Amino acid sequence: MDREIELRLVVRLKAGDPAAFEAIYEAYRPRLFGFLARLSRRRDVAEDLLEETWLRLVTRSETLADDARLGPWLFTVARNLYFSWRRSRAVDEARTSDLDPAWPAPERGDSPFEAAARRELERRVETALARLPLRDRELLLLVGVEGLTPSEAAEACGVPAVTLRARLHRAREKLVAEMDADRAVARARAG
Repeated sequence: MDREIELRLVVRLKAGDPAAFEAIYEAYRPRLFGFLARLSRRRDVAEDLLEETWLRLVTRSETLADDARLGPWLFTVARNLYFSWRRSRAVDEARTSDLDPAWPAPERGDSPFEAAARRELERRVETALARLPLRDRELLLLVGVEGLTPSEAAEACGVPAVTLRARLHRAREKLVAEMDADRAVARARAG
């Protein structure tokens, strides 16, 4: 979102303008839902936490700083709500894999081969992500999927930027290792 537009929306939101909330909702809803869905791996949980995130924005909009960055603020709230939900329910992660992958659909104009190759790659990435520890999955989703800068992701996670960059580097290495392991298993089955 353009920074000028974002600043105007924050001022309007703080003043109680419903149109400002709608604009923010439209801009961030798909990204927040995707983040929560991939983090929790449960659609119902993602929907509930997303609703609570929007409720927090409405109830706390007056306390936002005039120069607040909405993306990091919203992802911080969503992340904190997820961890609160997880702590309160003592979730067994082995039972939370009922969400279908929600990766973007192939772009128009892809040949059937390109579309199939893209779906296979998305499946492999989704499978590898699901096997990563939650902390690594969270970082990869915030930066790689949701497009936050490492500094914004560090703010959302409440860690120094240098720490987040080191963790992100390790998470990327683990993702590559998981994908390589998946490829080796596929080759062994085929061969």
